Amino acid sequence: MTYALGLDFGTSGARAIAIDGAGTIVAQTQQSFTEQTSVVWRSVLESLILDLGAEVRAEVKAIAINGTSSTSLLCDGSGVPLMEPLMYNDDRAKGFVEGLRAIAPPNHTVLSATSSLAKLLYFQEQQAFGQARYFLHQADWIAAQLHGTWGVSDYHNSLKLGYDVVNLRYPDWLRGRFEPLLPRVVAPGTAIGLVISNVADRLGLPRDCQVYAGTTDSIAAFLASGVRWSSTDHRSSLGEAVTSLGSTLVIKLLSDRRVEDSRYGIYSHRLGNLWLVGGASNTGGAVLRKFFEDGAIAELSGRIDVDRPSGLDYYPLTQPGERFPINDPGLEPRVEPRPEDPVRFLQGLLEGMARIEAEGYRLLRDLGATAPASVVTAGGGAKNLAWMAIRGRCLGIPVAAALQQEAAYGSARLAFLSHQAVNW
Repeated sequence: MTYALGLDFGTSGARAIAIDGAGTIVAQTQQSFTEQTSVVWRSVLESLILDLGAEVRAEVKAIAINGTSSTSLLCDGSGVPLMEPLMYNDDRAKGFVEGLRAIAPPNHTVLSATSSLAKLLYFQEQQAFGQARYFLHQADWIAAQLHGTWGVSDYHNSLKLGYDVVNLRYPDWLRGRFEPLLPRVVAPGTAIGLVISNVADRLGLPRDCQVYAGTTDSIAAFLASGVRWSSTDHRSSLGEAVTSLGSTLVIKLLSDRRVEDSRYGIYSHRLGNLWLVGGASNTGGAVLRKFFEDGAIAELSGRIDVDRPSGLDYYPLTQPGERFPINDPGLEPRVEPRPEDPVRFLQGLLEGMARIEAEGYRLLRDLGATAPASVVTAGGGAKNLAWMAIRGRCLGIPVAAALQQEAAYGSARLAFLSHQAVNW
């Protein structure tokens, strides 16, 4: 048997999932952490692999790792961090955004206080910067603990560093300023190198275990959902979409055209020869929890007659402000009138969110993206059958629950598909 291993380093912990050629999970483990440091990451990486069990580890031939987007480190020539990493949501670089506007094109993805490039500008002002040799993302650095090749990233993690994912190169406005530090960028799933022999022996991995370029947590979750994605036949995936129904509502759609529109927070990740176009609304499960406990949501949802619309016209938000599919920072929540019947009220909220989702996909299409052909649902909302039925009616296309929810599974799938293509 040959297994593929995916590792997901998230906001509060990490998970490892090993799968076989049929996509069946053969082992999984997880570990939480209370602080995000390079020392913690290295320790957790080795613990997760060792926890898989000797028999599984001995058959792992492919590994891919995902991390949180824009979490970054500055390292010396040996890959040793010169200071602790800046996390994905660290905005201490906000004072450098105006400087970025002077060099980056208008509305570029890097024009954010939390972008990788803003963090690099922040690092540039620190005393240790003179010793810097590599600027890396979380997934890059953790993977290098296994393969030992420093200065390599993937174009998913490097999007917010300013990498041009259309022409597959760093743009001229960026290259001249930071070129010595910028990582070499490859496609996710590219073979980087074998696990270092002494590391493989210590962890019980085969010496021919290959480490592949990884991705970000959100794209790994997309790959985990069960979309029909192939590393060699990209066209078969056209129109596949995933809606994540968590605290907020996030949609992602595989399109043959790239869509970028900063007004709505829309940007596109490259996925082979297609584009993963996405947007995020402020509506979602957080609104439901504002009015109902989780148990009540489940009980009341079971009493909804999905074939009889509530007649309510809601735009459910927890507070004023929306960016996608409506760009209006002052948009007021619309959850009135509130009927006495809690079942009808909940139904109205679910219908309102379904209309927002449908409008989101409509906006992507109007901006040039491929029309969605089917939607896979991830997140806690995928368990709500009434919501699924309401959404299916509103979207007018097939809606199904995600096969897997864990980003680590998506990274394992990326590793397996990449290994399969290389060794065909």
